[in-house]
Amino acid sequence: MGIEIKVEVPRPKRIGAHSHIRGLGLDEKGKAIPVADGLVGQVEAREAAGIVVRMIREGRIAGRGILFVGPPGTGKTALAIAIARELGEDTPFVALSGSEIYSSEKKKTEILTEALRRALGVRIREKRTVYEGVVKELKIRRSRHPMVPYMVIPREARIRLATKDDEVTLTVGEEITHQLLEIGIRRGDVIWIDAETGRVFRVGKAKGFEEARYYDIETHKLVEVPRGPVKKEKEIVRTYTLHDLDLYVSAQRSLISFFTIGVEKEIPPEARREVDEMVKKWIDDKKAEIVPGVLFIDDAHMMDIEAFSFLSRAMESEFSPIIILATNRGLVKIRGTDIVSPHGMPLDLLDRLLIIPTRPYNADEIREIIKIRANEEEVELEDDALEELVKIGVETSLRYAVQLMEPARIIALNNGRSKISVEDIRNARKLFIDVSQSVKYLKEYEEKFLKI
Repeated sequence: MGIEIKVEVPRPKRIGAHSHIRGLGLDEKGKAIPVADGLVGQVEAREAAGIVVRMIREGRIAGRGILFVGPPGTGKTALAIAIARELGEDTPFVALSGSEIYSSEKKKTEILTEALRRALGVRIREKRTVYEGVVKELKIRRSRHPMVPYMVIPREARIRLATKDDEVTLTVGEEITHQLLEIGIRRGDVIWIDAETGRVFRVGKAKGFEEARYYDIETHKLVEVPRGPVKKEKEIVRTYTLHDLDLYVSAQRSLISFFTIGVEKEIPPEARREVDEMVKKWIDDKKAEIVPGVLFIDDAHMMDIEAFSFLSRAMESEFSPIIILATNRGLVKIRGTDIVSPHGMPLDLLDRLLIIPTRPYNADEIREIIKIRANEEEVELEDDALEELVKIGVETSLRYAVQLMEPARIIALNNGRSKISVEDIRNARKLFIDVSQSVKYLKEYEEKFLKI
């Protein structure tokens, strides 16, 4: 008889390149703190971005966009993410590369339109009649399935909801009963049920409720028992993107659209016009408000003249997100033309952009960035290993120095150590070469490489 032994392999934790960014790191006067919110240095760029955030909050950026320009690895993407963080957690943030607009399934303008509308949120506020309270009792009545007699299915539920001031017993039908079971509602849960749609929402677990079961580690937040009547008018706030509404309206218009929208088909212009009119009416009736998000396009020089023209027109739209472009190009040709222009962009578009430059980091700034990334990736560095990475960052690039940390960590583990030493860094550098070493290697073996 064999014995099966299950070995649980820990799931690798993926850490994003900008997971440490929390905001722009500015004080109350808009001045950049040298090291704050995950950002280091780039004082002028951060303060400029802070002014942009204030303009956005005051609604004074209509018809404009932002362009970050600077050498590779100088924090352009980090600053775009920091702007979105400053605007709030529910601010839509959409990032794409300039090369992503070239697709065989969709037109360039369609991909850009979808990205623009994914970056625009609609915060809907509506008053609904709901039953809200803590679950004091829940009984499920089951019966035999009409087609499969040996199967028992839930038919209805009897649920007792209570607040600090009221208590009501409800009998609910099969649809709501299924929701209660799927969500896993138990005694002590604070829930509310939409009286019109029958949708069930769990708020959390009631604090100090005698009949509830509590655990040392809770997956649901603890909340206070509601006050007032169980049946009440409640303001419900939900945020959707314009693209979400486009998909919904398109699905309603055609059964075929329901299966194809979002895969490879384009959304009809009529559906978008219908959504725009609907949102305008909600805004006029004070049921909704626009949440301007951020559309960040990296490697913007990869777009062509047609895409740039489309973006220029999009900036003038009343429904437009904050458009942030980034490029590391100097004087180059505009794609699709023979015209040489700054950053590979048309001059009429550049006139609409607030241009923020980023500059290379010095040794002290590189040291602080490496410390932040080492802490974020849970990597331990000896002091001389840190200085070696700083030296590499100055000589080659910050990105290359940061990328060496993980290979060096594995080399250290293979040698029975948890801390990375300077030798681990040097060994990793021998195995993974930088761009200048790659060029030297190409020249050395140029004759052996294929030409075509």
